[in-house]
Amino acid sequence: MADKIRLGFVGANVNSTWASQSHYPALLASPDVEFTAVCTSRPKSAEEAKQKFGAKLAFHDYNEMCASPDIGAVAVVVRVPLHYGPTKAAIEAGKHVLTEWPLGKTTAEAEELAALANAKGVQTVVGLQSRVSPALMYIKELVEDGYVGEVLSCHVTTMRDGALERPSSRNWNLDITQGANTLTIANGHVIDALRFVLGDFKRVACMVTTQLQQIFETDTQKYVEPTSPDNVRVSGQLERGAAATVAVGAVPWAGTGYRMEIYGTAGTIVTTGSVSSQRGEMLRVQGAKGTQTLEDLTIPDKFVCVPADFPKGDPFNVGQLYTQFAESIRTGKSGAPTFDEAVRLHKFIDVIKKASDTGQEQAVV
Repeated sequence: MADKIRLGFVGANVNSTWASQSHYPALLASPDVEFTAVCTSRPKSAEEAKQKFGAKLAFHDYNEMCASPDIGAVAVVVRVPLHYGPTKAAIEAGKHVLTEWPLGKTTAEAEELAALANAKGVQTVVGLQSRVSPALMYIKELVEDGYVGEVLSCHVTTMRDGALERPSSRNWNLDITQGANTLTIANGHVIDALRFVLGDFKRVACMVTTQLQQIFETDTQKYVEPTSPDNVRVSGQLERGAAATVAVGAVPWAGTGYRMEIYGTAGTIVTTGSVSSQRGEMLRVQGAKGTQTLEDLTIPDKFVCVPADFPKGDPFNVGQLYTQFAESIRTGKSGAPTFDEAVRLHKFIDVIKKASDTGQEQAVV
């Protein structure tokens, strides 16, 4: 396409696990985005990324990349504590920006970035990929069209892998102050998917805990004590009146993956997956309308905005996100989750934490 978005990518380390599984294959297959520039923290790794991905430019200073006239947009895909710097630099340079979730290490960082982006008039996207999942967009439409009637209750669970041991280089997120843990990331994605489909919560009672008290470091041969939570339970009521429960946990063995159940006066919808709502697997959607038997429902093609031959798996929803990002830049109208949406989720997670810390039900405002 002649009007491809020229993207600069902060965090383009070729060995990055999540980026290698999702962002890189999504970008290389995208008809909407040109992988123009890469940025890592060192010249050698930046040049390596440039060669691997066929980028035109390589940087080891994100400020220099953001100032480059050769790019029109920036993707920030680094560790959560490092989101703030390059995201702010991109906005101040007048670039449109896509930043992974969580937007900031704290709600205050997220609020500052969202306010700055609005003041500068740039398009923003936060990596809440569940909101562009074809399965969840389809379920949202079914609910809005009355498939289940009045929603009475809903229940979501996600149980994912939680390692008992790991090298010290991967233990940074055991510190709750780093902003990257089960409460913010896994629970953030899962509960946002529920909010996307059924609307916001009105009130919540919560339990946020650290169940695994020690983790073994394989290189130092020492045990460390995490301060980050690894299990989250939310019980509450949605603004629409429905009862809602959410259970998200990091568990050592045989996590059962993702499951969302929606029960109404006219029917039921259940969606399941082996990983979670934000990953790119095509979730299974089942429904029962006026019967006691669930049957598979076919997700309409209208909810897919990437090409038919686009890579399946983790790149899929990320590709959907980049497509929406490009469209928002072309039209000025956002169809993807923005930084403002990220701030709302940050604030909601703060309410969940407060409800747990105080042991008291909290209103969600």
